[in-house]
Amino acid sequence: MRTVTVVGASLAGLYAARELRAQGFDGRLVIVGEEQHRPYDRPPLSKDFLAGKATEEDLALSDDEETLELGAEWMFGVRARGLDARGRTVLLENGRTVSTDGVVIATGARARRLPGPLLPGVHTLRTLDEARALRTDLRRGTQRVVVIGGGFIGAETASSCAAMGHDVTVVEAAPMPLLPQLGPEMAAVVARLHERGGVRLVTGTGVAAIEGETAVTGVRLADGRLFPADVVVVGIGATPNTEWLAGSTLAVHDGVLCDDGCVTNLPQVVAVGDVARVGGHRAEHWTSATAQPRVAVRNLLAGHTVEHVRPLPYFWSDQYGSRIQFAGRREQGDVPRVVEGSTEEGGFLAVYERDARTTAVLALDRPRPFTRLRRELARTDAQSTPVTATSPAPTAAPVPAAV
Repeated sequence: MRTVTVVGASLAGLYAARELRAQGFDGRLVIVGEEQHRPYDRPPLSKDFLAGKATEEDLALSDDEETLELGAEWMFGVRARGLDARGRTVLLENGRTVSTDGVVIATGARARRLPGPLLPGVHTLRTLDEARALRTDLRRGTQRVVVIGGGFIGAETASSCAAMGHDVTVVEAAPMPLLPQLGPEMAAVVARLHERGGVRLVTGTGVAAIEGETAVTGVRLADGRLFPADVVVVGIGATPNTEWLAGSTLAVHDGVLCDDGCVTNLPQVVAVGDVARVGGHRAEHWTSATAQPRVAVRNLLAGHTVEHVRPLPYFWSDQYGSRIQFAGRREQGDVPRVVEGSTEEGGFLAVYERDARTTAVLALDRPRPFTRLRRELARTDAQSTPVTATSPAPTAAPVPAAV
């Protein structure tokens, strides 16, 4: 390959560029980024950056020295608008085209929005620019904040807002936050963190409307209740950025479909990070964005799948002064068991079990024992899930105009 283009200049894109050079690619490397900013770390946006404890410089994922060493052509503030059918040309919205031999798709995902006009005071939180706007509103004295969605972004944002002295309400449509990830028993335990942090948690009802004319004034729930609001944060998930691939031959369904080596149905195109549906799963976690590029790049340079990626799923979340850590493959019906500490008094360590076998581990403020169990679980998982030498490429499918 003489030219490789990385479309997406965030965490997964940067790691892919690093891997290309580390694995011996010395050709032309083009990195296309929709945002004006150099690669930055997103997890602190809802925590230290929002609270004013971290600067934009603190978020940087690379420095000037590394930028020079990569020897890449960076294109910031440019959105990709298409990929030709053979995957050999990337079309840009500014009218330019990039002829390429290989493509790494790392376009990530964007925050989902509620239907209707976006009133002043209503925010999503996924990019640096969105975090800047929210932080500006939160600095205008004590605010009535309503967070829609009790997932990771919603809970972390609520925690930061409460620590800053705001009046915070979290609205979650499910019976409790993090129910799909943790199951009912442990989700109920973690939900109590909101109460501990002085945040009002409303569950089991959705949002009917955002109230206000020139600016947001409140959030009306489906059950008729109205919560006054000066600031609203919508944290209801993310949508993978795949619209620009409409018309290409890539298979797309809630992400770019790949085999378990991150290879698409075009062997010269791989996908990594939040946009990639690898082996049937799309994981919006920091560890996925950093683990997938090594395997994806190896397969890209080889021209076919020679290695697979199947790391043990892992995520963490910082809420109300506590750290939640989870690793494993929990399924419905797995039974959690506390093996250290207490769910009633401070931190604890719990394992999920199925047929006398540990499937996952959850910790609240128990980092050391969690790390030990995570390593043991990863070894067991690797031994119990062997992979074949090759995997079939995903079947090409009609690509909708919007996913």
